[in-house]
Amino acid sequence: MDVEITGPNGKTWTQPLGLFINNEFVKSSNDQKLASINPTTEDEICSVFAATSDDVDTAVTAARKAFKDPSWKGLTGTERGVLMAKLADLVTQNAEILATIESLDNGKPYGVALTENVPEVANVLKYYAGYADKNFGQVIDVGPTKLAYTIKEPLGVCGQIIPWNYPLDMAAWKLGPALACGNTIVLKLAEQTPLSMLYLATLIKEAGFPPGVINILNGHGREAGAALVQHPQVDKIAFTGSTATGKEIMKMASATMKNITLETGGKSPLIVFDDADLDLAATWSHIGIMSNQGQICTATSRLLVQEGVYDEFVEAFKAKVQEISVVGDPFEESTFQGPQVTKAQYERVLGYITAGKEEGATVMLGGEPAPQKGKGFFIAPTVFTNVKPSMKIFKEEIFGPCVAIVPFKTEEEAIGLANDTTYGLGSALFTKDLVRAHRVAREIEAGMVWINSSNDSDYRIPFGGVKQSGIGRELGEAGLAAYCNIKSIHVNMTV
Repeated sequence: MDVEITGPNGKTWTQPLGLFINNEFVKSSNDQKLASINPTTEDEICSVFAATSDDVDTAVTAARKAFKDPSWKGLTGTERGVLMAKLADLVTQNAEILATIESLDNGKPYGVALTENVPEVANVLKYYAGYADKNFGQVIDVGPTKLAYTIKEPLGVCGQIIPWNYPLDMAAWKLGPALACGNTIVLKLAEQTPLSMLYLATLIKEAGFPPGVINILNGHGREAGAALVQHPQVDKIAFTGSTATGKEIMKMASATMKNITLETGGKSPLIVFDDADLDLAATWSHIGIMSNQGQICTATSRLLVQEGVYDEFVEAFKAKVQEISVVGDPFEESTFQGPQVTKAQYERVLGYITAGKEEGATVMLGGEPAPQKGKGFFIAPTVFTNVKPSMKIFKEEIFGPCVAIVPFKTEEEAIGLANDTTYGLGSALFTKDLVRAHRVAREIEAGMVWINSSNDSDYRIPFGGVKQSGIGRELGEAGLAAYCNIKSIHVNMTV
């Protein structure tokens, strides 16, 4: 049920391979497995057991039992918070192993996993641990003849489906508020990147969570994911991933009218006005699209630049990419960009690059594979100019290190271009005119707007989109709303 693995950095750990149900690792009901591939070398790391619909049912049954059991239901919010804080501490204590697994399995630079992703997990868990005994109801004054008050109750069993681009972070975003509100969980991992959260499952048991409170399944989306979404004993589904899959989940969840939270795709604009600090704009524009191999749902992948500074900005942006975006082995300190997560994603991004060329856009940088020692799913950071708003590379989510730059004349034109999309997740704008900054921020159709920065999200601030970028919010106090029901109680005070 486990295997010893040593990472390229010399770190060794015992990697669980099973399904984590009732605080134990178990085989799948038919012994089926799925392979996890190292995107840097294209070699198999190991194979883990993949859940069947029967295994999903077993996990849901365990979660339902735990939800009603006094060992969890009987805990005060303060006691739940203590468990969550202990888990956060264990994450911190095991940071180097978690970061090594994340880098090996996902392809992101080890330094990023260690200094950004793992701390995010601990911070989110600590943040919501603090809310576990502060998610209050209200007493509502309706006059002396009646007492009216509300209480916030957990939903029940929450099915949570996470993506492959941020396996640890996205799990924490969902586990934190769900646990703070007193729910139990069946967490379905992305089949491409199951390893880091399986290791974290050992820490869940060590922290002292009762059996069945958190169950973690590997498995294919079409089998395990679909079974989880359609299960009649699952009260809520929270999903992060593609818009296409989100639509399928909505359809499947409708049969039982499940509570749903969806965080889906994006094609976020970044607007550079002619009065912007161009070095600042170029720095953040690079971060906004090239971080995490471009595999970010909020990536500011459409750069809209006012004509008066277009040429100067393009040169500044090009220089930042050439200076910072070093492609290489994720375990090398100099590496900024590792490989795409899978061969399928690698081929998808290259397909969009080909489409951009065929539609007449100019490849100013990159536009080709960048193998390391002849191996790996590496793509050179790619910058397109001479892009028309009708092109696929401007309209569709690529989810890779590719950016399209388009000029504009007026503020109105910039807003029109920014909003000309079915998505509405993130956005950014650069200007020294704060009156204009706030005015334009109000006009952009997105759940989030960054002014003079890009993609510097924070676990204390709500995260989510509009249009086809999702339903609901994660993080911040707002993230609690998705995991509790408000019950109103009316008390007649007359004789």
